[in-house]
Amino acid sequence: MRFTLIKNVKKDRAMRPIINGLLLFILFYIPFDIYVKSHTMGLSNLAVMTTLFGNADEFIDPINKSVLLEFVHMEIFFLMMILLTLSAVYIRLLSHKIKNLLCMHLLLGFALLTPISLLLAYFFSNEFVNIYLFSFYTWHLLALLMTLRSLWELNFAR
Repeated sequence: MRFTLIKNVKKDRAMRPIINGLLLFILFYIPFDIYVKSHTMGLSNLAVMTTLFGNADEFIDPINKSVLLEFVHMEIFFLMMILLTLSAVYIRLLSHKIKNLLCMHLLLGFALLTPISLLLAYFFSNEFVNIYLFSFYTWHLLALLMTLRSLWELNFAR
């Protein structure tokens, strides 16, 4: 995270390719994360409910509590790594406007709400599945927009 100490990230010849690589990695991570979640947890209300609670008619067992907790644990770790690095780059490149900081705070809030709402859906009420899906799609969209905006700012804006 040396880029947090550099005065002008856009002009640093050593760090610019590294930050571009990081942003491209995040740009590829986001759609692949959606793809993986579509096959593990599901991306619709019915699919998530079936994963969490099973379906007796189709002989699908509910997810084991330990498997769900491990899944959430890994999710929190990956969210932390991706979003903290993306936020650090975004702040260095675009912190001059309040709307950019608001976008970053919304991203972190919805990303944190995603695993929390999944646990709440499993342990308390299936109504939290809708919150899980909304927060999941929202943080992915915001992260994608922030990544694209950071790439643009780093390479094309002067």
